[in-house]
Amino acid sequence: MRPLARRLDDLGTETAFAVSKAASEWAARGNTVYPFHLGDIDLPTPGNIVSAMSAAIDAGHTGYCPAPGIPSLREALARDIGDRRGLSLSADQIAVQPGGKPVITKFIQTLMESGAGVLYPSPGYPIYESQVEYFGGRPLPYGYRRTSNGFDIDLERIAELAPTASLLIYNNLQNPLGCESSREEMEAIAAIAIEHDLWVLSDEAYFEMRYSGTSTSIASLPDMEERTVILYTFSKKFAMTGWRLGCAAGPRQVIDMIAKLNTNDESCTTHFVQHAGVAALNDPTGAASLLAELQRRRDATASALADVPGVAFAVPEATFYLFPDVSGAMDMTGHRSVGEFATAALHATGMSFCTRHHFGRPLPDEDDRSIRLAYSGIGVDAITEGLGRFAEWVARGGK
Repeated sequence: MRPLARRLDDLGTETAFAVSKAASEWAARGNTVYPFHLGDIDLPTPGNIVSAMSAAIDAGHTGYCPAPGIPSLREALARDIGDRRGLSLSADQIAVQPGGKPVITKFIQTLMESGAGVLYPSPGYPIYESQVEYFGGRPLPYGYRRTSNGFDIDLERIAELAPTASLLIYNNLQNPLGCESSREEMEAIAAIAIEHDLWVLSDEAYFEMRYSGTSTSIASLPDMEERTVILYTFSKKFAMTGWRLGCAAGPRQVIDMIAKLNTNDESCTTHFVQHAGVAALNDPTGAASLLAELQRRRDATASALADVPGVAFAVPEATFYLFPDVSGAMDMTGHRSVGEFATAALHATGMSFCTRHHFGRPLPDEDDRSIRLAYSGIGVDAITEGLGRFAEWVARGGK
């Protein structure tokens, strides 16, 4: 029998799911698990969205629909995305997708030639690296520097690599770090993109998942709208991770090609789910209670994590992640590998979390002894209990 296609060797995965498997196996043996590993949301989708989906099914919206999306959703998305970012978007600048993740793939397919360089964040969402390599691009990861109040992008590396790149992936309000660019940092990135004529994918999955302040899109900066594709998803704001609904928003010529890929890949995004998306945008009040609960969890996580010895972290104002440096805790428990540390913590305390290595390959000069805590799928009581056990374990030297 002929072997599988060789290009599959370059296809990565979302490695947080591997941590889920280990956690599930540990729980199946009768152990308590505190699930900080997966950025899923265990809160219910707002009722008006669920009702709209049911009504759409009852009305017979169960067949094919236009590949770029139903007109009412494209119009609502253009209005909502544009208003919140200070952009003037039209419906023909929107291509509806089955989630936010396909935007990454289709952006790369549409704009990257084979062998072209693509700048992307590392640590960052691992699908960036996977898709660049799978479609034959040249990966150009850029990193971050930990500061007293969060992280700064390594602008020097971006500037150094930009002359050899054609695409730049930028994830402000970042997964896994939870960090946000200052205005100055965003303007510096925009200047590099303009100077080197780079297409930009602005991954804005967490644009509205913030507890204070106001988000800014890089597309709203001067001369950036015409070179930027925005990734939008309903997954986070409306607790719709499993519904699979999002869109690409950007220049018409790019969106037309992304819509053509829709026809080739999935024909269309599920018809009745799109009607639910219209209801979500027309009445987003349910999202406020979701965000309030996530803030409670953020505060509980930060409070309990502060009691863990040998851990350093900043408290982000957005996303639902903390990314602590656990170097001291690893030394105290006798672990040199962050992967071994994570496994030992699961078995000793039930704490399940991802490590730096689940978010792209570490850069050569990087200290990789960090972990990601996602608090979107675990309640306040379990957060406090799990991190309390973790703190005791570290204080006992891993015994």
